[in-house]
Amino acid sequence: MKLTRLQLYERVCGLPLSKLAPEFGISGTALAAVCRQHQIPYPGSGYWTRKSLGLAAELPVLPEASNETIEIIPSSPKPRQKRLLDDSPARKTKAVKKARRMEHHPLLSGVEEQLRKTRDIKEGEFLRPYKRILPDLISSEAGLPRALSIANDLYLALDQGGYRVHIAPPSDELHRTPVKEQEVEHKDRKYGRYHTGRIWGPDRPTIFYIDTVPIGLALTEMTERVTMRYLNGDYHREDSRLVQSAKPWQLTHSWTTEQDIPSGRFRVIAYSPKKGVDWTLSWQETQLESLNKMIPKIIETLQSSKNNLQRLMTAEDQAAAKRKREREDEWERYERREDARKVAQAQTDSRQQLAEVIEKWGKAMTIERFFADAEERLRGVDEERRQRVVERLTLARAMMESVDPLDFIENWLAPDERYRSKFS
Repeated sequence: MKLTRLQLYERVCGLPLSKLAPEFGISGTALAAVCRQHQIPYPGSGYWTRKSLGLAAELPVLPEASNETIEIIPSSPKPRQKRLLDDSPARKTKAVKKARRMEHHPLLSGVEEQLRKTRDIKEGEFLRPYKRILPDLISSEAGLPRALSIANDLYLALDQGGYRVHIAPPSDELHRTPVKEQEVEHKDRKYGRYHTGRIWGPDRPTIFYIDTVPIGLALTEMTERVTMRYLNGDYHREDSRLVQSAKPWQLTHSWTTEQDIPSGRFRVIAYSPKKGVDWTLSWQETQLESLNKMIPKIIETLQSSKNNLQRLMTAEDQAAAKRKREREDEWERYERREDARKVAQAQTDSRQQLAEVIEKWGKAMTIERFFADAEERLRGVDEERRQRVVERLTLARAMMESVDPLDFIENWLAPDERYRSKFS
């Protein structure tokens, strides 16, 4: 099927990928890969949940690019081709080069060097690199090669299944879950010399998508609780060669304590990076089975968990929408209470100002009558006295504030002039 870039954008905005993909004869993961290849954004699960609840939801904007024609070929099992006996050397070289290209996952390129650029650590502690945007790998210096090997095998296996492993971009608003590093969980924690050591973790989760469902991945070296002996100014394992070969007099001022230190064995944690969704699965290696051999089982389990995780995410979206409505309703009730309080306060202030205006008006009328009576009495006095008193009355009037009662009523503020209700 051939479509333009704009036509495919309109189709993925009209239906979820899992429902639209069968029309093209491919899987939802393959359709998502086609969209990413041609820079066509598509709505996530949150958009369809909000739309089903009747809430407002924004579609992603199609970035500008050439409106090229995209051909979507339905997936079908290809017939086995007989291997030619006379394979050319050029063909063999090409196959070897392809195998070498897939030997290392691109996400792990240069990661070992960045992880080794660490803050000061003591023996029995995990690496604490300065860089915070790295794949989610927690390891001691001795266990780092093994951690990279497990991560590389896991990431490549997921990529081959069509699931691109990458570091979540900030715009996705996905969060990393706290990782438990103890191989056998204890009630207390004794990691670090003072049992308060913090373990490094990246700022953003390492994720992959099954259709539209994000899954976070973390790989951590587990800790085991061992007895440590203080000897020669530092702590060493009680079963180490240094302690075992120490003379009795060397142990005179020595003591032991328990610490959680890296064990060299690893655990893979899969979790939901969506806030509010409590879902985790973990696999840890044993002396009988390593994590590398568990990878097919891990991927199969994650694939079968997609529907359950999708239900949990949908339920969380609905709960989040409900919490948002409750917050909005509570805010509206608060605004109504504040509005009623401000209306009542405006009426009280207006009534008080009116009483003050009336009081000032009474005083102004008394002053006005005083000057009017004085001017009336001037008619019966001689000319010399009248001129002297007129000058003094003029000075007296100039000293007084405005005595016009209309000035007072013009300065009065009615309740609606002070505050107008938003709801009435």
